[in-house]
Amino acid sequence: MNVPEDVNAPADSYVAGNADFGLALLDRLADESPDRNRFVSPYSVGVALAMTYAGARGETRTEMAETMRFHPTGDELHPTVAALRSALPLADSDSSESATTAGDSDESDGDDGAEQRGDGVPLRLVGANALWGQEGYPFREEFLRRLEQHYGAGLGRVDFAGNPDEARRAINEWIADRTREKVPELFPEGVIDQQTRLVLANAVSFRANWADTFDEETTGPKPFTALDGTTDEVPTMYQQERFPFTEVDGVKVLELPYAGGNTDMALFMPPRGREQFREFERHLDADRLTELLDATEAREVEVRLPRFEFRSDLDLAERLATMGMPTAFTREANFDGMADDDDASESPKLRSVMHEAYVRVDERGTEAAAATGVEAEALGAPRNPATFVADRPFLFVIRHRPTGTVLFLGRVADAAAAN
Repeated sequence: MNVPEDVNAPADSYVAGNADFGLALLDRLADESPDRNRFVSPYSVGVALAMTYAGARGETRTEMAETMRFHPTGDELHPTVAALRSALPLADSDSSESATTAGDSDESDGDDGAEQRGDGVPLRLVGANALWGQEGYPFREEFLRRLEQHYGAGLGRVDFAGNPDEARRAINEWIADRTREKVPELFPEGVIDQQTRLVLANAVSFRANWADTFDEETTGPKPFTALDGTTDEVPTMYQQERFPFTEVDGVKVLELPYAGGNTDMALFMPPRGREQFREFERHLDADRLTELLDATEAREVEVRLPRFEFRSDLDLAERLATMGMPTAFTREANFDGMADDDDASESPKLRSVMHEAYVRVDERGTEAAAATGVEAEALGAPRNPATFVADRPFLFVIRHRPTGTVLFLGRVADAAAAN
């Protein structure tokens, strides 16, 4: 990945703020549908909205920074995100090629993913950014230059006004290619129309095996009590190994490392009961997350974990508005940094922020993918092992350990619904 010359900003504060945003978003989704499984990528949403923020001005810019927990703010944000991107082990499919080159993924190492995964297959993390703009629309050169320099996002010119569905299909194809077809149609029919002037997108794909894989022969049906109180038998994996583990105030915390050692899945299982789970979920933020993970110590742990696979398909526009950035979606939106006021017939405003995320966890490892699209329209071990028996709802986080980046996070409220 080409790194801009001015990338020297530490990304710790951005990473913490992005984790806070992701946990707040997950809690908002849980308030809406307490019994549903949910999965999101704070990293993907953060990068897509950081690109959008490059064109925001005035109150719109202030609201976005506060809602997204951007640290730092202003123009310093963009080299900070670029510094994080350079620190992550991203495959270089987010080069500054134009978005019109749909399908030209750089994922060419010959690893065919789930079909060929064997023990010890290392992490494969692919990230890509792009934007598509209306032909003839007067985008500011400074805006386009910043997105290309710091996000590797080249502009693809399309004709939203004349043929919006053709543009929609091209955007969806680009996203599907970067997510290994796990996000096949981020923008459903009708979302992009003749009023669309700009679409900004981030796509991220993750595949990795466990450092210690589960033996499929030990997987069997075990009871799982969902958040609504119902109990079902679900396929449950088993192993006993040394893992980072702790129990704090009844909350069990387990870290399952992936091959290579730089990424892991951290699982958080509160005490049994609906209110106990929601209480923990409501108060989990980046500081608490770090505190719990810092408390883990390697010890012998007997692990039982359900296999699961599900996706979340969300339009975040209304949620982001209620979380603190309503102006961006109204006629008062100020995105003057995107286009030349003198030439644009109408200043753009945001209409949709589409986010889709997919996760599969099995005996060999994890596959996850997410995409976010922002549409702007005119206008020492004890003798007895510890136990982590996930027979009730739990939260999980997939993170890059060296940077602390929360790539994905989710809640399993009903394991039966995820099988």
